[in-house]
Amino acid sequence: MTSSVSSDQSMPLAMAAVEASANLADLTRADFPLLGQTACLGQPLIYMDHAATSQKPRQVLDALQHYYDHDNANVHRGAHQLSVRATEDFERARQKVADFIAASSAREIVFTRNASEAINLVARSWGDANLHEGDEVLLTLMEHHSNIVPWQMLAKRTGCVLRFVDLTDCGELDLNDLRQKLSERTRLVSLAHLSNVLGCFNPISEVTAEAHRFGALVLLDACQSLPHMPVDVSRLGCDFLVGSSHKLCGPTGMGFLWAREELLDAMPPFLGGGEMIQDVYLDHSSWADLPYKFEAGTPAIGEAIGMGVALDYLNQVGLDRIHAWEQQLTLQLFDRLQGIDGLTILGPTPQQEPDRAVLAAFTVDGLHPNDIGALLDSAGICIRSGHHCTQPLHRHYGIPGSARASLSFTNTPEEVDRFAEELVSTIGFLREHS
Repeated sequence: MTSSVSSDQSMPLAMAAVEASANLADLTRADFPLLGQTACLGQPLIYMDHAATSQKPRQVLDALQHYYDHDNANVHRGAHQLSVRATEDFERARQKVADFIAASSAREIVFTRNASEAINLVARSWGDANLHEGDEVLLTLMEHHSNIVPWQMLAKRTGCVLRFVDLTDCGELDLNDLRQKLSERTRLVSLAHLSNVLGCFNPISEVTAEAHRFGALVLLDACQSLPHMPVDVSRLGCDFLVGSSHKLCGPTGMGFLWAREELLDAMPPFLGGGEMIQDVYLDHSSWADLPYKFEAGTPAIGEAIGMGVALDYLNQVGLDRIHAWEQQLTLQLFDRLQGIDGLTILGPTPQQEPDRAVLAAFTVDGLHPNDIGALLDSAGICIRSGHHCTQPLHRHYGIPGSARASLSFTNTPEEVDRFAEELVSTIGFLREHS
């Protein structure tokens, strides 16, 4: 059967072949319909909330529409041509994920609804089977709630103990504290690759080397790093990795878990039902092969196909070029924000950490971040305000929340300048009327 979605990465882009230093925003924005709209009062929309969810290129939107227009059928179950085509594209998307992170096999890729479900899968399956009272799970103070709450629930079920690695004064992972807290009781280290608030780039290869010395496994939350730089699981040395489609220019409701095949083989299923079985009897069942024993029920077929096309898109733009362009934006963003009186940015600067995330979470003396976000929105600028699903981190800094501008390769230097100018105006207005 002829597949409905091309398996190569030669789909047309609005960009031309350019050097890594080129302005990727000018070359890609035409692929993103949402970014061309006008906001309230006629201003051009400026989207700076990519750390929460990315925008989707037309190629992804077209792939979703094509699936539902031409190939809508359940996968793995039907012999008819629609099912065969849907299955081919669905499984091709799995291979694209494996290639994107340099996994050794598509059998190591489990499709989930999102990264949160992927972490819960590990906690429920591997955690319930392997952790006991007194065992330790080592986390960090910067973790997203999705990488805290599942382990709290596991601790209540098993009696294992959660410990947290501290931060340095500039907002980076404290490797010395990590080394001090690792022990023979540590069974798992689970941490973010890039912090969604501090922006810090964690030295995962060093973390995995230290953890493996004690026989501990390492789970990596790569949601913030995957859209912005190359990620190779073999080089990082981690044992589990989770990602989310909607931060990768793909559809919502789709994510994945990668784990070493021998780990997945040994883990019991997470959910029961159709698709994940080999044989079902009245009193027992046997499980399907990897990765299907972890994928109960009808999956998000169109969303998986869309995620695969999104990865094609990012690969064609080039992750190295994306990272280089975003480094320039980060320098500009910090330069503009650091000159604003009373504004404090959380986390290391680009000078302290050149590979930091292309975002800035900040506070302004005497002002609530929600007020800042609301007034910027009235000027057509979309940022985020609140705790960003990191309440323990904000408590660590003694603040209820922060404002956050998070960019991507589709943002322009002109947008950074306009954001900074509107922010200065917003701060002045709020101080005058407070």
